[in-house]
Amino acid sequence: MSDTYREMWRELNMDLEKHDVFLGTLPVAFGEVFLRQENRPAGMAYFDNALAEAHGGRIQEILAGKKAGRMVAGTFCVFAPEELIFAVDGISIGLCGGAQFTVPTGEQVLPRNLCPLIKSAMGFKLDRICPYFQAVDFLIGETTCDGKKKTWEILNEYVPTYVMELPQKKGTADLTLWEGEIHRLKEEIEHRSGREITADRLASGIKMANARRDALARLYRARWADPVPISGKDALLISQLAFFDDPERFTAQVNSLCDELEDRIARGEGVARKGAPRILVTGTPMALPYWKLHHLVETSGAVIVGEETCTGTRYFAGRVAEDGRTVEEQVKDLARRLTAINCACFTPNKERVEDILRLVRDARADGVIYFSLQFCQPFGVEGRLVERALQEAGVPVLRLESDYSEEDVAQLKTRIEAFLEMIAS
Repeated sequence: MSDTYREMWRELNMDLEKHDVFLGTLPVAFGEVFLRQENRPAGMAYFDNALAEAHGGRIQEILAGKKAGRMVAGTFCVFAPEELIFAVDGISIGLCGGAQFTVPTGEQVLPRNLCPLIKSAMGFKLDRICPYFQAVDFLIGETTCDGKKKTWEILNEYVPTYVMELPQKKGTADLTLWEGEIHRLKEEIEHRSGREITADRLASGIKMANARRDALARLYRARWADPVPISGKDALLISQLAFFDDPERFTAQVNSLCDELEDRIARGEGVARKGAPRILVTGTPMALPYWKLHHLVETSGAVIVGEETCTGTRYFAGRVAEDGRTVEEQVKDLARRLTAINCACFTPNKERVEDILRLVRDARADGVIYFSLQFCQPFGVEGRLVERALQEAGVPVLRLESDYSEEDVAQLKTRIEAFLEMIAS
């Protein structure tokens, strides 16, 4: 791939030497984590190729769209209303931020005691090894935590960054605030794209985003079967790629894969033995290419049957009503999705606890791993309330904190194996 796309990367002003080093590590990691799995669904071939072309063919598509006049917007969070971007035929892409490789560069401008996701994202931009960062017209940030809120001010020195103020509660006044923020973003997108967001266009954008949410929800329901027809690692990879791929093509491929998974369920075919320990993961997002926790759990004899994370159920939570007749009504519908996403940035946040308990029942999970990235204060602090609620419900729970490095792999594996032994006993 390096030779095929090298001129494209050069025109994007990427650091080719550093980019080569970064990409050089991924095939080995991908082969170790994914390709050694037995009995993978045939439909995973599309997603394997989508990952392989994430810095190549997909960027080529985006640049072709940009050349044709399409706006390219980068996002960091599930709260970004992508429907507005779709409404102007724009391209919405998630930004890189799940690798240890760029953390040291991020720490050159950010405090070391900041979560690795933020430092990694900043490092990708400063290192100039993420073609998405290089291709975007502007970024949409949000105020889900103090670290991100202040980072956007620094990132804005390198790439235009528009910030949405996200409410921290879910009352009437908060919905009004969020509705106003969506209106202001709508004006920004209209200005940057040169296209008016009409009711018809926004209706199309809402349907496109809902269709993707429906497909991902279907995928997650398939994971409730025993034996489970797809590994947690593969499901995580699909969720991560949802932020990058063309939404209509991605939705079609996920639905095609679900057809295959539902056939597997009917035949009683799975990727792990029937009765294998079933784990639900909850906590912080796992941005591409972070696969450490899932790999450790699933090479220890268990299967992950769901993720209550921003790269899991929170990504497709909150279907937006499709019957809004005016832009005003549609923006209200977009704002209401706020109440369906139970991010730890909200206070109080009892709906998240209820959501996790419901997922434990639906997925028939034997235990929960509460995973928090280092220095992620909202999810780290909220872990105490979730842990207590799970214990009161009689659900085994293991709390883990980690980063993107490999330094704690042995320690994590020991704790995970001990947790699985406890569940089995």
